[in-house]
Amino acid sequence: MVEFLKEVPTIRFMALRRWWYALSALVVVASIALVAIRGLNYTVDFTGGLVFELGFTSPVDLEEVRNALGAGGIEDAQVRTYGAATEIEVRLPPAKSGAATGEAQRVVDALKVVDPSVELNRTESVGPQVSEQLAGKAANALLFTLLLVLIYIAFRFRWRFGVGSLVASLHDPIVAVGAIALLGIPFDLNVVAALLTILGYSVNDTVVIFDRIRERFRSMRKAEPAEVIDRAINETLARTIIVSGCALSSVIFLAVLGGETLRGFAVALSIGIVIGTYSSIYVAGAIALDLGASARDFMPPEKRGDVDDLP
Repeated sequence: MVEFLKEVPTIRFMALRRWWYALSALVVVASIALVAIRGLNYTVDFTGGLVFELGFTSPVDLEEVRNALGAGGIEDAQVRTYGAATEIEVRLPPAKSGAATGEAQRVVDALKVVDPSVELNRTESVGPQVSEQLAGKAANALLFTLLLVLIYIAFRFRWRFGVGSLVASLHDPIVAVGAIALLGIPFDLNVVAALLTILGYSVNDTVVIFDRIRERFRSMRKAEPAEVIDRAINETLARTIIVSGCALSSVIFLAVLGGETLRGFAVALSIGIVIGTYSSIYVAGAIALDLGASARDFMPPEKRGDVDDLP
């Protein structure tokens, strides 16, 4: 990691933090507006709908199944394997007619082009109540994760760093959800898992930088806080670039080669990695600085001895 940049750079990250604040605020507001105006492309996981499990006589290509469904006039279908390569699950929005049997027959008829011997193994209807429960549990998972992040950072460092980390942790999923709305990525439980992964990634990156900030505050007690934070970020920059680059390249390959089922997860995670790297450098530490972080936060408390009590 040290050899990656040859020398520790001297970039003054904190000097331009006001501009980055403005950019972050603009992007967050735009993300919220996108979600409010355009909305999210919720899947059956959150809207309810029909689930069909079908068996084929030989392994089939998922893209071929999607094309066959589209040719049969069946739109907005989610297709994935659920067991062996010969077992396919098809998820559809709620039928307008409300008849699951009629929709099942349409699916089977459309897929006979792929395999004339295709069989319907199971039909399930996911009601709105179940979908609401899933949405509530997903929201609770995100909220509890944010709360635990704040508690962890506050105890490990100081409250100023806890607030900075919390703001960065809020910043990342909001921007990621805005990008998901902009791109029209299907919002399912895989995307919720990606958002939780983004939170974990962002916190990990932030903790590494905060650890170095703590070390530098102890060794550079006479330096200005902004100088100390800049030094810490520059010293961890090589590590940040390598880790983010490796993670991003892996997720990009997953998006390209992982198929339609994992594409939403991979794209959302790719966006989160980029945003999380940015926020750990320009948001978390900058907020801690503006809240008054200094070397005193990491100095041991003064001990009063018996000498103070002497006349």
